[in-house]
Amino acid sequence: MRTGWGLTKASTLNRQEARRRDMMRALRLTVLLPALVAVVNVHRASAQLVETVPVGHVGNGGDSRFMNAGGPTIGSVNYEYRISKFEVTARQYTAFLNAVAADDPHGLYNPSMGSTTGVTSGANIQRSGQPGSYTYSVPEDWADRPVNYVSWGDAARFANWLQNGQPTGPQNLSTTEDGAYYLNGAMTIPELMAITRRPTAAGAIPTESEWYKAAYHKNDGLAGNYWNYPTASNNIPSNLLYNPDPGNNATYSNLGMTIGSPYYRTIVGSHENSESSYGTYDQGGNVWEWNETAFPTFNRGIRGGSYLSINSDLYAALRNWARPTTESHFIGFRLVGIPEPSTAGLLIAVAVFTRRRRCPPARI
Repeated sequence: MRTGWGLTKASTLNRQEARRRDMMRALRLTVLLPALVAVVNVHRASAQLVETVPVGHVGNGGDSRFMNAGGPTIGSVNYEYRISKFEVTARQYTAFLNAVAADDPHGLYNPSMGSTTGVTSGANIQRSGQPGSYTYSVPEDWADRPVNYVSWGDAARFANWLQNGQPTGPQNLSTTEDGAYYLNGAMTIPELMAITRRPTAAGAIPTESEWYKAAYHKNDGLAGNYWNYPTASNNIPSNLLYNPDPGNNATYSNLGMTIGSPYYRTIVGSHENSESSYGTYDQGGNVWEWNETAFPTFNRGIRGGSYLSINSDLYAALRNWARPTTESHFIGFRLVGIPEPSTAGLLIAVAVFTRRRRCPPARI
């Protein structure tokens, strides 16, 4: 059974070193550890996986607690699926850009992605060259933080690219414009609002219920039992970065940020014991995440809060939305994988770095 999308392999991470730097910033120490900071120019060679986790209990009850926040059916999903364990990272998005954005007619790269200044900084993805021969790179100490400045349309094109097998070439129907979504050049707000997931989609932007179930459902059967926060807790998470992590922590603003300049956003999965009941990380904080749900006046849903959020943005009852063309410093995304009807196989992936795990990840 396929449970992964292949992604471009990058150089070996010194992840522990990067996390130690974040810890130092979080503790406001003035002496920084020596850092081995290399620039990753993500080539199109051998693939590795994007980790996913299964979300079961088909036909579970919805969360009826918040009638104005999608209830009483919010979180009820009547099919098996998988969801990205982590938010899509700068490393993964850089691989995407190098594959399809030598020329970039659909604006998959926002120049703000290269910014490293202030709380509105990007992910330090740098573009070099001229139109038709653009290349992209990201420094190693930024590579495994969530990508930001991505619109709903950018996320849909990333999903299409993965479904098509990560091809290299112009942005067309064989790379970014068809697959999970038939985009065919859609760029405007009305055009993007009209886009729907194809029945044949193997991986896609989550629906609100797919996202919500993975974040808040207690993973305890078919009952509609839900946590208040996506850290498998009813208590407000701390925003501190601990080593080791005692649980129930997230990257958001609570009388101070989890980490400061220049990163602000933590390496995905840094709160290693603060996962949801299904095993996802950072569905609360770091960056808001796109979902498919359409909201009035030409908006798509976002959920989970960001590094700039207060704790109420992480709360299950909190819905938010943005125009599908919005490219913001506080919005990113993750994806879901949908079973193939004949084989129950999946075409979604994630694992761009090696990390300690309590159980082996699903792999192709």
